[in-house]
Order: sequence, then C-alpha cells, then structure tokens
Amino acid sequence: MQKLHFQSEFSNLRNKTGYSINKLAEITGKSLRTIYRWENDETPPETNVIKLMEKIVEKKRKCLSITNDDFTFIDLFAGIGGIRMGFEAANGKCVFTSEWNKFSQMTYRANFFDDHEIAGDITNISENDIPSHDVLLAGFPCQPFSIAGISKKKSLGREHGFRDKTQGTLFFDVARILSYHKPVAFLLENVKNLVSHDRGNTFKIIVDTLEKDLGYFVDYKIIDGKCLVPQHRERIYICGFKRDTGFRLNNITFPDVKDGPKLSTIFHTDDEEPEFPYTKTEVGLPNEKYTLTPRLWDYLQGYALKHKAQGNGFGYGLVDEQTTARTLSARYYKDGSEILIKQSDGIPRRLTPRECARLMGFEKKYGKKFIIPVSDLQAYKQFGNAVVVPVIERIDRAMKPHIILLKNNEEKI
Repeated sequence: MQKLHFQSEFSNLRNKTGYSINKLAEITGKSLRTIYRWENDETPPETNVIKLMEKIVEKKRKCLSITNDDFTFIDLFAGIGGIRMGFEAANGKCVFTSEWNKFSQMTYRANFFDDHEIAGDITNISENDIPSHDVLLAGFPCQPFSIAGISKKKSLGREHGFRDKTQGTLFFDVARILSYHKPVAFLLENVKNLVSHDRGNTFKIIVDTLEKDLGYFVDYKIIDGKCLVPQHRERIYICGFKRDTGFRLNNITFPDVKDGPKLSTIFHTDDEEPEFPYTKTEVGLPNEKYTLTPRLWDYLQGYALKHKAQGNGFGYGLVDEQTTARTLSARYYKDGSEILIKQSDGIPRRLTPRECARLMGFEKKYGKKFIIPVSDLQAYKQFGNAVVVPVIERIDRAMKPHIILLKNNEEKI
C-alpha cells in the first residue's frame, strides 16, 4: 500500500482551509513540531484548533456559494480538476463531477467545494442521474475503436450509429450523455496521437459521432501548451456547439511558442516561503530528497549512451532555468528522466510536485497554492495526466459568448 504524505482527518481539514503547516502554526501560535504531530496522526489535535479550521472552511464555502454563474457544466473524467479550473475562471458553475481514481478524488475534494459528491466510474452512472447542464467537459482516455462489421450489422438490422460504433469505449459514455442531455456545447481534450490512432479510424468515428449522429457543429485543433507554460505539451481540443455560431479554435490568439515562459518561472527559489516536504524547512529551496541518487544518475547516463550508440533518441532531458521542459508524463515518479534539473554539484534533481503544479498552470509562483494532499508518487501521476490550465482558460473565454448566445436562445424556446 502506498503511503500518503497526509492521511489524517486533521490533514484533510487543514488542506480544505488552504493553509500551509507554517501558516497554521503562525495563526494558532503552535509550534511546527506540534502541527506535524497532528498532521501525522501521532497525537490528537486540540479541539479549539479543529473548530477554528472548521469555521474557516465554512466561511470559504459560503463565499463560494454567493455567485452569479453565467452557465453550468459537468466535469467528466475530471482528474484533479484542470478543465474545471479553466471554466470556473469564466464564471461557470460545476453541477456534476465524475472521477474513478480515489487519489485524484482526494486532490479534487481538497481544492473544490461543491454541493454534490464526486461520482465514481462514469460507466456505472445512468445519464438520467446526471443533472441538466449547458456544457459538457471531458478529458476522456483514448481507447481503440473498430469500424469493421458496421456495414454487416446495418444490413442485418442490428443497432448501429454511435451506440454500435463506440460501445465498449469511454467515448461512448460521453456520446450517450450528449445524446440524452443535449447541452449547448462541449469541450473534449485528448492526446495529440488521437488523430492518427488506428490510421485515423478512431478520430473519424469520434467526429462522425459528434457531427452526424449527435448533430453538433464540431471544430478541433492541436495546441502546444508551451506558449503559456514552460513545457512542450501538444494536446488536441475538440469543441462542439448545437448551432453553427461561427466559433473556430483557429480564431483564438495564443502567444508564439518561442515567446513562452522559461522554467525560472516555476522553480523553487530562496525568496519563497518554505514548504516542507517540497522544500527545506528553513528556506524555500528544493528538499535534498529530490536529487537523484548517484546510482540512478549513473544508470541514466549509461542508458542514454547505450541508445545513442545504437542510433536511438532515448535518454534523459536535462534542463535549467533558461530552458523549457519536455512533456511531463504520468511515469515521472519512476526516475524523472524526461525533466531533470541541473545542479551545481553535477547530479540533477527531479521537479517537486509543487513545481509540477506550476508547470501545468494550476498555480503561479508566489500565488495561491493548489492543494496537494497525496504522496509524491500520486502527485506526479496526477499532474502528468492533467491539462494545461491556461490553455483551457483561453479556450473557454473564447467559447463563452457562443455558449451564452445558445443558452439564451434555448431559454426563449
């Protein structure tokens, strides 16, 4: 069983307040040692401190509930809420969330306050149990499709259309919910290779399903997040509207990738507040535990030399503050080889989970911190599977006028 950094009820409550351990010690007058004992469930916390944190959380809930939301959306295959963050920035309200991974649910709950529980596996949830909504959001996993046999089934009078073509894939669940609720718009996100998967057949089925079977006007584009974060991360974004409003992803202005930010914008530095275990306790520099062991570093160098001699491109990615990173993957926890940071002693280090949050645009350095209530292993997986939040924000800002237009037209009918 994997060990989490924070598993106690006290820790979960502290995460919901948004306070760091240092900040909580400051406002309660307790020592860091005492807070860490409560955090690690070594001793029971004081009742008055629990009551104080509960009041803080309740106040945050009330503040968040006083909104004039412009549109509603559902968050499918939600992960840790990256797509949601982008749409909330445009004053959208989430009315339903589905995510099956228990560790991702922990991170999601720690960062979002809802009047609904997180639903689990979407394949076990009836579309009847999902509330009506204006927009469907989904970063659905790519699964294989097959167009073989469709013509034969059609000739035999068997069910066809999207229910036949997509059954058994997770895209089917997106399609059945769109078919039932008919929201005015949707946004889907996936890996770049979705376009070429199975010689293009997978993507053809997806687009045909959305356009021909479900009647949406669909547009799609591959966007490199490097224009907004210091990381090369190409993803395909597929959007659709019930009517052709003239929306086109190509009309959204993104900075040139050559002008994107550098890694200096996300690295820990000595002028930021310390945050153990990501940084040293006395200064905001990375904890030594993120430096590779000499043995692992020797192995990665030897592995790279071996493949270079064979004419392969396999190896590690060594970066510094003036460069940008390769794509952060869910396997980063294994050896960190795709993004290794140079250090003065010659042995590089991994990114910390806090730096990963910044790398994906979940937060900015010195800004409000995204709560990370899970182990480093799980955090690396979560950020490696996440979306680049600033890209989503730009897409949603462009989509919003078209969403409101269609929503208002539907309300008049």
